[in-house]
Amino acid sequence: MQYEAGQFDVIVIGAGHAGVEAGLAAARMGAKTMMITINLDMVAFMPCNPSVGGPAKGIVVREIDALGGEMGKNIDKTHIQMRMLNTGKGPAVRALRAQADKFSYQHEMKKTIENEPNMTLLQGMVESLIIEDGECKGVVTQTGAGYRAKTVVITTGTFLRGEIILGDLKYSSGPNNQQPSIKLSEHLQELGFDMVRFKTGTPPRVNSKTIDYSKTEIQPGDEVPRAFSYETTQYITDQLPCWLTYTNAETHQLIDDNLSRSPMYSGMIKGTGPRYCPSIEDKVVRFHDKPRHQIFLEPEGKNTQEVYVQGLSTSLPEDVQMKILATIPGLEKAQLMRAGYAIEYDSIVPTQLWPTLETKKIKNLYTAGQINGTSGYEEAAGQGLMAGINAACRSLDKEEVILDRSDAYIGVLIDDLVTKGTNEPYRLLTSRAEYRLLLRHDNADLRLTEIGRKIGLIHEERYERFLTKKASIEEEKERLSTIRLKPNEETQNVIKAAGGSELKDGILASDLLRRPEMNYSHIKSLIPREVSLTEDIEEQVEIQIKYEGYIEKSLQQVDKMKKMENKKIPDFIDYDAINGLASEARQKLKEVRPLSLAQASRISGVNPADVSILLVYIEQGKIAKVSAE
Repeated sequence: MQYEAGQFDVIVIGAGHAGVEAGLAAARMGAKTMMITINLDMVAFMPCNPSVGGPAKGIVVREIDALGGEMGKNIDKTHIQMRMLNTGKGPAVRALRAQADKFSYQHEMKKTIENEPNMTLLQGMVESLIIEDGECKGVVTQTGAGYRAKTVVITTGTFLRGEIILGDLKYSSGPNNQQPSIKLSEHLQELGFDMVRFKTGTPPRVNSKTIDYSKTEIQPGDEVPRAFSYETTQYITDQLPCWLTYTNAETHQLIDDNLSRSPMYSGMIKGTGPRYCPSIEDKVVRFHDKPRHQIFLEPEGKNTQEVYVQGLSTSLPEDVQMKILATIPGLEKAQLMRAGYAIEYDSIVPTQLWPTLETKKIKNLYTAGQINGTSGYEEAAGQGLMAGINAACRSLDKEEVILDRSDAYIGVLIDDLVTKGTNEPYRLLTSRAEYRLLLRHDNADLRLTEIGRKIGLIHEERYERFLTKKASIEEEKERLSTIRLKPNEETQNVIKAAGGSELKDGILASDLLRRPEMNYSHIKSLIPREVSLTEDIEEQVEIQIKYEGYIEKSLQQVDKMKKMENKKIPDFIDYDAINGLASEARQKLKEVRPLSLAQASRISGVNPADVSILLVYIEQGKIAKVSAE
């Protein structure tokens, strides 16, 4: 450090999707915040797919908004298309997905950050941390500027010792040919953090003017206005379509013939790639029996001709990529604008984190996003929000916030990372959540607004609207549970038209709504209200009544788990002093240092017998402690 450059409550390193949420949350909670990033032109940049949302991920964006985060608001202002997915399925798997105008998205987010009163935005390269007595006290930049802070959040994405790989070409770089962060990665290793090497990739981009769209299938957005944020009132209506085409036998043969030139199969790529977002080479090899794979053509914005070839992620040489494109219907004459590539980068092993995302090794240091081993903008943003909240809480002497697995997909994500770790870039899936009927797209505000208000990220006006909505839902549920419908001609006709069997006797409106073929609009036509309800309230009434039994069962499971969550494991417990623990369980418990019996039960390698021994040991008060070193 050459000179003292400034003092802050919270410093956020990086301004990607994790960094912007961390910085905005901390600043809005009243912490004096600095966000420092390698390039100010890359704030909230989308180096990969220009989209937000999708299964599980879309629910995370709603949760971010319900807690007071920014991603939902920003995509609502800057999307070019929005669709609700899985509308034919149950509410637990419905999810919103938006195609972003990637340039508008990043410019709008940068403007939001610049207008935040407690925020300082700075371009610079952080090379090391200021560590004193095992605590992080700030950062030092490439220019020798030392910035002091009470807490620091690292959100470096794929920049840590980033290397781009394209065919047999390999060079040091962050995403999109940006400058990588090398010295910070080396510094983290020197501090004793366990690091792993991960890999992700992107597909080629082609010129829209050279695509023959007549050979593809149009994929329009929803005509019904949609939004991620509960605060959005203005909707974008002039949407752009995406387009669907497919690979074929010729494409697959060409890939097979060139596998020896693929860095994935030649051994040049050492990092582990994401299982659920494989490259086209991987798909062709792993799913050799499939005659074709979907390819979505997604515009990158309204003011560019670049089209993202979703589904064709690859690190094959550029000449092979051009040949592959020419085999795909609609892309026979497509002009390549940017070649696809793979990027390798360093991540820390996430079991080195507490559930607050603070590192166990160094106090007041938090990490969020792809540095923690995840993939995806939404996973990064969810972690960034929680790391920013907790860094601000620590700096302002407030109680930190941990979301349970039954509270939010964000809770599932963080618990999976810090408890189980990950041996590949982690992606959220609905199947990862055991309480997914409770963690729905439609009820994120009912689950999390109270928490957002308590920490100071939900303003009073929004909170009043939320309370009014909540009261309206309960009032309507109560109304439907007290009105009895008679089996008259009008009622029978409505039931018959819906495909149901006629009534033999009178029935409560709520019981009629529970029938699979009935929905709220049928009930509304039979017992209209003087003042109609908004669509989202009607949706809540229908879901809560229809799925009441299933929801009740899930809540009972949550209550059982809460009892285990409340069985806290004291700090510095000495697992070596507990007789009967299996050696693998002992090793894993010492590594993860779970905060509760429930978290201990989720650690891979800790079996029910180990949990029982631990429970007895704690309840008998035989708490052996590690002697202070």
